[in-house]
Amino acid sequence: QVQLVESGGGLAQPGGSLRLSCAASGFSFSSHSMSWARQAPGKGLEWVSGILRDGSGIYYLDSVKGRFTISRDNAKNTLYLQMDSLKPEDTALYVCAKGWGARGTQGQGTKVTVSS
Repeated sequence: QVQLVESGGGLAQPGGSLRLSCAASGFSFSSHSMSWARQAPGKGLEWVSGILRDGSGIYYLDSVKGRFTISRDNAKNTLYLQMDSLKPEDTALYVCAKGWGARGTQGQGTKVTVSS
C-alpha cells in the first residue's frame, strides 16, 4: 500500500532553515506528482507546494515563494522541501501528499515550530 514517511521537522528560529524529506513506497513514485501541505494549529489544511512527476512544473503558495524550494529524487523515491527564511507563521504540521494538491494520500506529517 501507499506509504509516505516525513522527516526533518523540528524547532527553528525565525530566519532559520529546515529541510523536510518524504520517503515514498508502495507506488510508482516517478509516475506521480507530489505535494507538501501544512496544517497550522487551529486552521485547515493548506497546499504549500507541488511538483510534477519529472519536476517540469512547480507550484508554491504565495506566502512561501522565494523561501521554500520543492524537489524530488525519483531514483530514491524521495520528496524534499527546503525551507529558508522561516517565519513564526510557518509553524505547522507538514505532510507529504501523493498527487497534485492536498487531497491525495498523505503521511503522518512532521512538525515544524518556528520560534525564538
